[in-house]
Amino acid sequence: MARLSNKCIVLTGAGSGIGRGMAEGFVREGARVLGVDLSEAGLAETAAGVSGPGRFETLVGNVTDPGLPDAIRARLKGLGWQWNVLCNNAGIGGGGMAGECDDETLNRYLDVNVTGLFRLSRAAVNDWTGKGGGVILNTASIYSFIGATGSAAYSTSKAAVAGLTRQMATDYGVEGIRVVAVAPGLIETALTAERIRTEKWRRHIYIDQCPLRRVGKPEDIANGAIFLVSDEASFITGETLRIDGGWTLGRYPRPDEA
Repeated sequence: MARLSNKCIVLTGAGSGIGRGMAEGFVREGARVLGVDLSEAGLAETAAGVSGPGRFETLVGNVTDPGLPDAIRARLKGLGWQWNVLCNNAGIGGGGMAGECDDETLNRYLDVNVTGLFRLSRAAVNDWTGKGGGVILNTASIYSFIGATGSAAYSTSKAAVAGLTRQMATDYGVEGIRVVAVAPGLIETALTAERIRTEKWRRHIYIDQCPLRRVGKPEDIANGAIFLVSDEASFITGETLRIDGGWTLGRYPRPDEA
């Protein structure tokens, strides 16, 4: 039986990478998905790869646009869909050390990774309060929890995502609204595949020192997301699920590898 047949999901960042993996998994499990992304071409590629006619629709939009919540509502109304899941997946990565990070850079990361997410989440809880509830799923990061060199703006924004997940879960649980998150480790996508293949230091840190000794795939994150937004997770809220092959447990070689 399709695990998400009763779900109507708005998914940001659906045009590539983890978002594309989520879209494919959500539709496979019976959900109707409105994919939102900056890239019209990326959305078209995602649409071509999902199964289930009429269950994946698209909207070109920028999460930093204050008008996006109303654009999403209008698109849903035109489709005759009532959303009950919001998946805040869109984001940007990278950054530098704090001493090298100017205000413009910091604000760009906060605008995309936090303010855009907050604005859509606010719209969701306002639409769902008193109407049976829903689920918000945020994409956080392993850097929500650990220090990482050279990523001051990114780590700051992702720590905020994990914190907001806990805060909103506390406020809106009484309304039947669950707020959860996934925290991906290193995931192989079109953007990261070449670096994973060619940068030995990256492989040493993220694969050789990972308990499961492999890089993650978009479907690894999608599988966790499917569970968290499904009714199987109906007693889980405020949690951020780390999907990182155990990397944040501690990066130590095994005794026979020392």
